[in-house]
Amino acid sequence: MSTNLQQHTSLEGAPEPAPANDGAAGGGAASHDNSGIKPTEDKPRSHGRILVVDDETNARNALAELLRDEGYTVETAPDGFKALPKLEELQPDVLLTDLKMPGMDGIELMQKAQNTDAELVTVVMTAHGAVDTAVSAMRQGASDYISKPINFEELAIVLERALERRRLRLEAGQLRQRLKQRDRIENIVGASPPMARVFESILQVAASRASVLITGESGTGKELVAAAIHQHSPRAAGPFVKLHCAALAETLLESELFGHEKGAFTGAMGRRDGRFQQADGGTLFLDEIGEITPAIQVKLLRFLQQREFERVGGNQTIKVDVRIVAATHRDLAQEVREGRFREDLFYRLNVVTIDTPPLRARVSDIPLLATRFLQRFAAENGKELRGFSDEALQRLTQYTWPGNVRELENAVERAVVVCRHHEVRAQDLSPHIVKTTTRPEDGLPVVPGASLAELERHAILKTLEHTGGSTSRAAEILGISPRTIQYRLHEYADARPQQHGRRAAKAQQNDTRNES
Repeated sequence: MSTNLQQHTSLEGAPEPAPANDGAAGGGAASHDNSGIKPTEDKPRSHGRILVVDDETNARNALAELLRDEGYTVETAPDGFKALPKLEELQPDVLLTDLKMPGMDGIELMQKAQNTDAELVTVVMTAHGAVDTAVSAMRQGASDYISKPINFEELAIVLERALERRRLRLEAGQLRQRLKQRDRIENIVGASPPMARVFESILQVAASRASVLITGESGTGKELVAAAIHQHSPRAAGPFVKLHCAALAETLLESELFGHEKGAFTGAMGRRDGRFQQADGGTLFLDEIGEITPAIQVKLLRFLQQREFERVGGNQTIKVDVRIVAATHRDLAQEVREGRFREDLFYRLNVVTIDTPPLRARVSDIPLLATRFLQRFAAENGKELRGFSDEALQRLTQYTWPGNVRELENAVERAVVVCRHHEVRAQDLSPHIVKTTTRPEDGLPVVPGASLAELERHAILKTLEHTGGSTSRAAEILGISPRTIQYRLHEYADARPQQHGRRAAKAQQNDTRNES
């Protein structure tokens, strides 16, 4: 073993190990026989993948053999050009490269390698006395360096630090990715306060067995919310089964839900399992639950109470473990009052409610959503687009989106298809979007031009309309107290009693009903 320990400098540590089994060689000392180098013994060490690049054949092979004996997976290359394909094959944790090589030197190789793997850790080998060169390499991204002739004990310590550095980098990258995803749950994009509340609700209810009712206008992403609840629940490994209740007639819906026996009705050529049985151990999502008939409501209620059912035309009672998540664009409480929906079923479904806000209530999310859609459709259509022009983005945020996120998605897809530039411009948008602006005749305050008081009044009144006059729900959406809303309603009623008095009275009446 070489006994002269050379000084070296370190910045941080590196990755977690991987099994060892293949490779080809190691870096060594200039015209120095490394065959006398002995690896350290009886010192446990984590394994990792190392690519050794050195133009000196004997030194490269000797170092590779020693590293393999220590349990590392090793590959070798005689120069930078031959190392590049091996970077993709091995995906090393550490690049151990000589600094001075013909053609492509260690610095250039390191830079190309880090373009492929930003978390890759590089350790450079340099001739004795060339410390300035090694320090320069570290300034350009190398993690550490070691001087030739190589002292294996010293190299072992350097590699341990390099692997630890790699591990920390990977963990930091995963953490950054999780932080990026904090405004996204299962493809639900949003950073606005209403969406933050949706995300919080999803994570709160996911772990329970309780039935969930998702409300909101069409196109607001109710199915995505249901899928997110399933994916974050203990049932995530089980099936997520969907059924659109409004798409089927009563007889077909019953068969789809509960299954049927052979001969149960004309065309029933064999026994068929229904969605409840298909969803056993998982989640059943019933979209547009407000459209089901009274007869189906009775059978669904029985399942929610007893967790059992019979197939159409059958007598065998079947028990399954299924969580129900339902969605509707209707006001089911109003449907109950008008006798179109069973009150007992409503309460069974409505254990927890998640309201998906319309896109006009989360305008700050429009650029995020539009950019996500643009990236997807640009890739699908083979186009390279930088994004939206300022005018196009302004048009998107000014439009009221009655079709919500689904309409925005379709609008962006159309714009990407017709776009002839490197960015989507206003003229690429649908004509009705381009012509639509914030119009005072629609009751919307003009921005710029409106006062904060006018904007606040508009937000409160529109939110109350959306919540059916419930100040408690409106306060939750707006992030203010119910008392503030009630106080403002008195102000508006005093200013315009005929227009707003009825709304204020309705809100207070609804709140009284909710509290009771």
